[in-house]
Amino acid sequence: MGWVSYVQNRRFLSDNIRQELRVVTAQSSREVALWFQRKLNDARTYTVSDTVLKYRERLFRTDTPHIEKVDAQRRIRDYFRSLLGKFDEYEELILLDLNGKTLATSAKKASPLKMPEKWLETARADKPILGKPYLDQASQIPVMVIATPILADRNRILGVLAIKLNFQAIGLMLKNYAHGGAVDLQLITKEGILLVSSVPIPLKTLRKIMVDSTLDRLFSNEGIPTKYTGYQGKPVVGTLKKVTELDWGVVAEKDRQKAYAEIVRLRNLTLGLFAGVLFLIGLCAYLLGLSIVRPLARLTKGADKVSAGDLEVDLPVLSRSEVGYLTQVFNQMVARLREGREQLAAVNEALTEKNKELEILSITDSLTGLHNRKHLMESLSGEIGRSSRYERPFALLIIDIDHFKNFNDTYGHLAGDDVLRKMGNVFQKSIRSCDYAARYGGEEFIIVMPEIGQDEGIKAAERIRGTVAKEKIDANGHSVTVTISVGVACFPEHGDDAQGIISKADAALYQAKRRGRDRVVLASSGRKKKRKKAAQ
Repeated sequence: MGWVSYVQNRRFLSDNIRQELRVVTAQSSREVALWFQRKLNDARTYTVSDTVLKYRERLFRTDTPHIEKVDAQRRIRDYFRSLLGKFDEYEELILLDLNGKTLATSAKKASPLKMPEKWLETARADKPILGKPYLDQASQIPVMVIATPILADRNRILGVLAIKLNFQAIGLMLKNYAHGGAVDLQLITKEGILLVSSVPIPLKTLRKIMVDSTLDRLFSNEGIPTKYTGYQGKPVVGTLKKVTELDWGVVAEKDRQKAYAEIVRLRNLTLGLFAGVLFLIGLCAYLLGLSIVRPLARLTKGADKVSAGDLEVDLPVLSRSEVGYLTQVFNQMVARLREGREQLAAVNEALTEKNKELEILSITDSLTGLHNRKHLMESLSGEIGRSSRYERPFALLIIDIDHFKNFNDTYGHLAGDDVLRKMGNVFQKSIRSCDYAARYGGEEFIIVMPEIGQDEGIKAAERIRGTVAKEKIDANGHSVTVTISVGVACFPEHGDDAQGIISKADAALYQAKRRGRDRVVLASSGRKKKRKKAAQ
């Protein structure tokens, strides 16, 4: 009975709201249409007023003397200003020629008007001109332009008389139909732009107050109440009525919470009654579950968690019955499973660390700590692919330690290994974090420098060569220095694959050794030439 009463009262209240919104929107829409018709009639009347008829020929004729034209402009301007004082909705009255040039205006300074695109064709058809609403930059309020043609003898068109209208009078009209604020009336365009409201809203910009889906429902279901979120962020119920001869509509909104306050109270009372009955039934079921069902349900839920892999289950033992003993055995079983999983996890972690160490060893040169040749070729191929895709350069430096064989013969292989380790450390410290250094083989090293062209590559090579020349190396108690020769090649100037670039850099290294060592040579951009291995 409570639910039937709620449904019937909601239907009755909805019918009342629907009827109220329909009446308000119909009356407001009709008044807005009549107001626009009156303004158009007024504009047509002004075109045949005594002042306009008397002085229009002087303004529109090109052969009118300047003094007479200025006097005519002043007369019509004074006439326009007298009209402004009588009507608050007039922002400006303007007289335009057929080129859209302002001949006379009520404003102190003429400003460009936003006329419709085909206003001249409309004027020649002797039809009223209706512009689009826009925000006036001078007054910072929404305005629109209406205009009517000025006709001479034989229906010859001289120009148009345009009126810039504000929506102040429409706002007062909507306020009168708003039933003391019980309904919020708004005048909106087809695009959902708010022009004026019965509630005073300072509009510093013309903004869209509705989403497209809501607009479609309101305009397509004219006169049917629709629920949506209003422009103030509150849930409302609203109805729209189109304005005749305009692409606009009058929307009447009511706060949904206030409109349905009584029915909500009845709904809450009905739901409270249902909740009370359900609470009593639930309390009885809960007490029954505590004594009989709950222990078994807890054990079943724990078994489900264990089967899903959760071994952190620890069920409370609340009795000494058979179920309590079964719970205790279950907890012991889970504890043993948990210990086994922890041991397995420790073994897996150790294996993972070993695999990481093996992976590092597989790509690292054991003597210098730099990457090895295999990893170098893989990384170089990847860098060529990246640079090709983004059309970016990179430089490749191939470095050889000068007279390394003589050094080994003089100080021994252990001292030679120290030199290689020292060079690896120097190269690693001399490059950027994004650069790549590797041991290519023997006493040869390769450095790849992304995002670097020929000039920067040569500078980087000279800097590394100078750093190496300053390093002091302890060789069997002797402080010695070594020098390096560097060959520089760049992508894509010297090759478009790994082997081609390395070959070019290797040829440049050979030239550096032929020219006396301890120097940097840039690879030539000509054809590749085969060469013998540089003398050690």
